[in-house]
Formats: sequence, C-alpha cells, structure tokens
Amino acid sequence: MQVDWFDYDLPDSLIAQTPLKDRTASRLLTLNKTTGVVDHKAFPALIDYMEAGDVLVLNDTRVLPARLFGVKSGTGSKAELLLLKQLEGDRWEALVRPGKRLKTGAVILFGEAEADGKPLLTATIEEESDMGGRVVRFSYEGIFPELLDRLGQMPLPPYIKEQLPEKERYQTVYARNEGSAAAPTAGLHFTEAYLNRLEQKGIQLAYITLHVGLGTFRPVSVDDVETHEMHEEFYEVSEEAAARINAAKAGGHKVIAVGTTSARTLETAARNCQQSGQVEAGSGWTGIFIYPGYTFQIVDALLTNFHLPKSTLLMLISALAGREQVLAAYREAVDQEYRFFSFGDAMFIY
Repeated sequence: MQVDWFDYDLPDSLIAQTPLKDRTASRLLTLNKTTGVVDHKAFPALIDYMEAGDVLVLNDTRVLPARLFGVKSGTGSKAELLLLKQLEGDRWEALVRPGKRLKTGAVILFGEAEADGKPLLTATIEEESDMGGRVVRFSYEGIFPELLDRLGQMPLPPYIKEQLPEKERYQTVYARNEGSAAAPTAGLHFTEAYLNRLEQKGIQLAYITLHVGLGTFRPVSVDDVETHEMHEEFYEVSEEAAARINAAKAGGHKVIAVGTTSARTLETAARNCQQSGQVEAGSGWTGIFIYPGYTFQIVDALLTNFHLPKSTLLMLISALAGREQVLAAYREAVDQEYRFFSFGDAMFIY
C-alpha cells in the first residue's frame, strides 16, 4: 500500500487561516460509508444523524501554550522550542529550531525578569531524541505552568500564517486535561449550548483523553504505508467513560468519535479489553496506526476535519469509509470550496 495512494490536489486558498467567529457556523460534508453518498449540510445538522442512546466521545485534552521563542546563550541568535511531552519533572521532549545550531549542551534563554534582567526560563538541551526531537531540561524560579502561560504561544500548525485572535480559540470548550501539543480540531466546532442540545435529545457524552504529540507534526517519510511507525501518545479512559461506551454498544446504540484522536483512543482501549466490542478503562501510551484493512471494534461514526494529503489521519478515515470513497468526497469538497484543516469545515462519516 503506497503513501501516494492517499494524495489529492488542494489549492492553498482553501486552507482556513482563521477560525470562524461562531464555532458552529462551519459547513458539514456527510459521507455514508456504506453507499458512498455525499451530502452538504451546515454543522448544526449533525444532531440529525444521532439518536437517543448514542454516545458522542470527545477528547478533553487541553493544548499547552507550548511554542517558546528565545535566544541561544552565548550568541544571542534566535531559537525556538515546541514542547511535545513532559518526561519527568522539568525534562521535556521538544522540537527545536534551528536544529543544526541547537545540539546537546546548548542553552536557550526565555524572557527577562523586570527586577534583575535575568532570564525567566532557561532550557538546556540534554540529548537528541527520535524523529529529530530534543530532550531539554528547564530551570526557573516560580511555577512552571504560570511561566509557560506567560511566555508561550499556541503551537499552531505551520500551514496557518495568521495570528490567533485569542488563545482559547485553539481550545475546545470542554478542554480540561492539559498536556497536548495540538488541538483535537474536530472538537473546535462545538459550543456548550450545542452540547446541551445533544444531551437534551438523549445523546450521551463521554470524555476521554489523548495528548497529541510529535507524530502530528511529522509527515509520513516512507513510501510503503505498512512500514510507517507512529509516535506514541498518552491516553486515558475513565471508568465512567468506559461504562457509558460499553452500555451503548451492548444496547445496540452508535458510538460516535469526535476526531481521529478519540477514534484512536477508543480502538486502543478495545485492544486492551478481553471482551469483544467493549473498551477497557485505563491509561498508557498508544502508537496505534489505523489504515485501510483495519476493522474498527468500537467506532461506528466519526466527526472529523479535512486532513492533509498523504497523512496518517487521511489513512485512518480511509480505513473507516474506503480510500476511493474518501478521496471522491475530498474532490467534491475541493470543488465546493470547503475550508480545509484545523480551522476549516467538518466531515461526518456514518
């Protein structure tokens, strides 16, 4: 299975640069995974595809303001860190820029204290990690999350060139477990009022966690899909969420994943469960890679955004709905000038 099989043409003009003022104002392309039929709706029509007893599974990860801009000690040259994962204590896995100048032993300085002019935060590169990352150790006075909130910026994807109007617009309204390097963007379409509408219809909400890590920033660098290795990410499924999901499956109701992160978490939790078609509560690290040929155990339907060409996320939705049907739907979305990627329109596969 070749990576090139998941390519498509996308004009740059269709890459959404800014979020809509109203989170629910996006368009919704629907794809019937059985028939291949595509329809065009407004996002609020999503409720019409769900029934009482169905469970909507949402990833409640919260994005860290993880992009830090500083200077290299000794030279004063500009340096950038993107925090990906806390290892232990003040040690983090990160991406760095410029990579060629930031080797083991380099020190990066961030911000200055008003009183003495000393840096508020110092990062020392301790080692190089896989996929071009670095392991850094921070030193500082005070509380690290407060310094990060003060100094850091939201880690927007590289295809977004516009400034974010406010940090919270790159968070879901239900974000609460901090630790992600990117937003689970399918969830950006929801407001609290719309979630209330769903609950009033009898649709249950289940919150799980997957902290998006390094893999989301790295393109597939191999030609053969099966040889690609996913970067592991931390996930957690609570007892409450597992019970709600399992009850829905046992009762013949649908489990609808909001975003590929929720889908990957659910399928990981199913792998860990001895009972077929159920999920097991727990936490850990997952490197699950879903591509065509995979049989979903839990996910019946998926709300997602439009994904980059040749990406693992495009492969995942192709596993759910079929590669040819997905690419045909994408071609139609391009023809209809949908907005693509993080701040773009939504797609519902059912």
